[in-house]
Amino acid sequence: MKKIILTGDRPTGRLHLGHFVGSLRRRVELQNSGEFDEIYIMIADSQALTDNADNPEKIRRNILEVALDYLSVGLDPSITTMFIQSQIPALYELTAYYLNLVTVARLQRNPTIKEEIKQRGFETSIPAGFLNYPVSQAADITAFEATCVPVGEDQMPMIEQTREVVRSFNHIYGDVLVEPEGLLSDNEVCLRLPGIDGKAKMSKSLGNGIYLSDTPEEVKKKVMSMYTDPNHLKVEDPGSVEGNTVFIYLDAFCKDEYFEKYLPEYKNLDELKAHYQRGGLGDVKIKRFLNNVLEELLIPIRERRKELEKDIDGVMKVLQEGCDKANAKANATLKKAKDAMKINYFDDQEHNIKDYFQE
Repeated sequence: MKKIILTGDRPTGRLHLGHFVGSLRRRVELQNSGEFDEIYIMIADSQALTDNADNPEKIRRNILEVALDYLSVGLDPSITTMFIQSQIPALYELTAYYLNLVTVARLQRNPTIKEEIKQRGFETSIPAGFLNYPVSQAADITAFEATCVPVGEDQMPMIEQTREVVRSFNHIYGDVLVEPEGLLSDNEVCLRLPGIDGKAKMSKSLGNGIYLSDTPEEVKKKVMSMYTDPNHLKVEDPGSVEGNTVFIYLDAFCKDEYFEKYLPEYKNLDELKAHYQRGGLGDVKIKRFLNNVLEELLIPIRERRKELEKDIDGVMKVLQEGCDKANAKANATLKKAKDAMKINYFDDQEHNIKDYFQE
């Protein structure tokens, strides 16, 4: 069996460092590993519309922002197929068939859906499209016969629901759909990077993120405003690194070689943490160091993005060609599904529908 990846993002805004450590960095690693036969990355505009139906312009203007972020971090369209969800009609037909295999009660029990309903304040006014988007996601994953879906920890219930859909379909119609596995990062820090306020996961909707396209000035301002240890009031006070946003970010991004360049009095992050914990190290100093660490990451990304922005037609061509490839793949899966469901009325010459009237 081929090894195939399917993953993606909702185009509700530019991508941030939480996306980078949670998915983008891993995607580039997986792309360059040579271990996978096919890689598909979807800009999930239809899913984004489930809670942004009244603001489609927001989704439209962010399609290119997300595509630029993808290409800027190193995703290669010669290896990775990037496409826009709404341009793949087969996904909606598969979703319609899968909806017959899932109960409303099961959707309401999905932990990811429950949490996101709470975050958005839907309460009893839940858009049907939003409630059903795990089924849509199952269609996305199975349409591309994905064997592996890189996800954050909070999305694992969605993968399990896809697996349930696959099992139900295959039980009724035969062994047609591929059952996927969720792939979590092996670095716990990367599973849930907090926002700069330290209170929640970095989120576009909460406005607490550092974006891949932020200017150096914007990054510095955000870093210097970061939440640290509220009890570390004076430089000489002992400080805690647990739950300290600055150190969480350093865990995610720091490399030993950065100390020689920016903080030569320390050999590594463990030494820096030990000094902070015993007292005598101020928050401003570690924030300045973190800012330098983040710039090491962001400078090449910004430079690539600047070049890409000079050729937006080229970026659009990448998306168009990706949609063409994605359509071919999804249509092939849809045909298999319809054949198995025996709703291929004009294609099945062996069991033609007119035969029922000739028995």
